[in-house]
Amino acid sequence: MPQWETMGESAVLLRWGQTLDAALNATVHAAAHALRRAALPGIEDIAPAYASLLLRFDLDVWSARGTRDAFGALHEAVDPLLAATSASATLPSRELCVPVCYGGEHGPDLAEVARRAKLSQQALIALHCAPLYRVAMLGFAPGFPYLLGLDAALQMPRRAQPRVSVPAGSVAIGGAQTGIYPGALPGGWHLLGRTPWRLFDAAREPACLLQPGDGVRFTSISAEEFSASARDRP
Repeated sequence: MPQWETMGESAVLLRWGQTLDAALNATVHAAAHALRRAALPGIEDIAPAYASLLLRFDLDVWSARGTRDAFGALHEAVDPLLAATSASATLPSRELCVPVCYGGEHGPDLAEVARRAKLSQQALIALHCAPLYRVAMLGFAPGFPYLLGLDAALQMPRRAQPRVSVPAGSVAIGGAQTGIYPGALPGGWHLLGRTPWRLFDAAREPACLLQPGDGVRFTSISAEEFSASARDRP
């Protein structure tokens, strides 16, 4: 069972651990799925992260549920749901194939990463495209997906000198993770390529294209395909 931490008067953090671990992250997403399916009244947001889950709730709704305080009432409602949750339970999830133009102006760090990994650039691209990644969480910026599943051969420290601005759609690696910059942002990850997809659009519902728990597989496209896709993008 997770540890409970109060985060103000109307939010609580459920924490299962402190590490980047696929099994731990699966437990978090199974818990998020169980809580969404239960549709408890007065739950305003369920935000899963790597090893924790934030619950935001309506204080008035939960203060009115009996003689105990809102935190205690929430505890009594949520604990049985989590106890009955299995991380191995089949979760509803999507699998998306994200097109990426690797190298060149879209992936200025590809050659350096390949050199450090002792791989050819084509071998590196094949290795990066091979796994089915899992969106562990969204964070850092709206719509930024942290993806678990990076091959150990591609794991390396962040750049010694971060960039002031990374173009939107840049596909990058940092430590044991890979991710996609949803907008032009500062960043210290190594840039391998760029997707023409728009990951975040405040006018779209939902605004974030990728959601926690989604499966992601990258596929390599040419610079011409990137330009055509970006041009045709609504």
